[in-house]
Amino acid sequence: METTTAYENPPVREDLWQKLRGAAKPILLYGMGNGADKILAVFAKYGIKADDVFASDEFVRGQMFHGRRVLKYAEAVERYGDFIIIVAFGSRRADVLSRIYELDRRHELYIPDVPVAGGELFDLEYYYKHKDELERAESLLCDELSRRTLRDIINYRLTGELKYLVGHTVHPDDVYTGILSAAGYEAVADLGAYNGDSLSELSRCAARLKHAVALEPDSRTFRKLKRFAESQPYKIDAYNAAAWDHNCELTFTSGANRNSTLITSDALKAGAKSVKVDALALDSLGLNECDYIKYDVEGAEYQALAGSRETIARCRPELLVSLYHRSEDIFKLPLLTWEMGYRRLYIRRYESIPAWELNLLAVK
Repeated sequence: METTTAYENPPVREDLWQKLRGAAKPILLYGMGNGADKILAVFAKYGIKADDVFASDEFVRGQMFHGRRVLKYAEAVERYGDFIIIVAFGSRRADVLSRIYELDRRHELYIPDVPVAGGELFDLEYYYKHKDELERAESLLCDELSRRTLRDIINYRLTGELKYLVGHTVHPDDVYTGILSAAGYEAVADLGAYNGDSLSELSRCAARLKHAVALEPDSRTFRKLKRFAESQPYKIDAYNAAAWDHNCELTFTSGANRNSTLITSDALKAGAKSVKVDALALDSLGLNECDYIKYDVEGAEYQALAGSRETIARCRPELLVSLYHRSEDIFKLPLLTWEMGYRRLYIRRYESIPAWELNLLAVK
């Protein structure tokens, strides 16, 4: 398979964290939630100082964040003039994205990539450590858009620059009809089903759908999933469980929802809130028919794939696998699916900030 590669030379001389450490301008966080907490933790590791924090006007109500009063944008401009913006939240909403694009035109703006799960940052050291695996993963991809998307994501993770998040995105329907054969699906599995939103998205293109298996670990979200299931014309077997490589009980950060991850022993020692969650291997359900499996399981994609080996061998389903939760996902998961017998691999991403909604599509 012929391919081009972006790995012959270093893509950048310094990564975002090195650049920010030497920045002369004030650095302001845009956002004050969990994403901002994670970025501040990385700042502390690299010796980077955040001078202030601001939020969209409609969210500013005199809040304090890490000892600072949250500013409105106009207040930030009045106080600092020219400053660096660090976007500290994620969104797919068109109005939010438009606001980010406008701020990028006015200011030096970065959107750091801090993994949803796992502690390893995709910095220059990480890039060089895994350069061969990244090169191998790119060589397995089927088309130029996939390879360009992968290269853009690598450059984005190293630089935090918005320009690498635009120009390669697609609409979900283009995936279901252009690469996957959703029109013929009759039986599917949704691992990380949330409230049924992805099944709803899929069903627009899967008119023959008769049966779905759906796993969702969060009890509150699971109740929404059950209500969704009761409203659909096809059968949905919903399980209040996480996807894993064997049946067991796991500990998640409290909530175990779309933004939660498996909790570490260090986090438990530090007093992090946690909840016990049942976990299932898809193979334990003994499916005899399965045309498609979606994996969006907050950093457990590798284990969930491993727990699907028998189903995959028996049913030969098409796969959609999230690639953005852990730094290693963009090379480790393509290599795994190739080892599992998939020879047509694609990468597609839906518009969002940061580099979320990045998916591997695997077809035998």
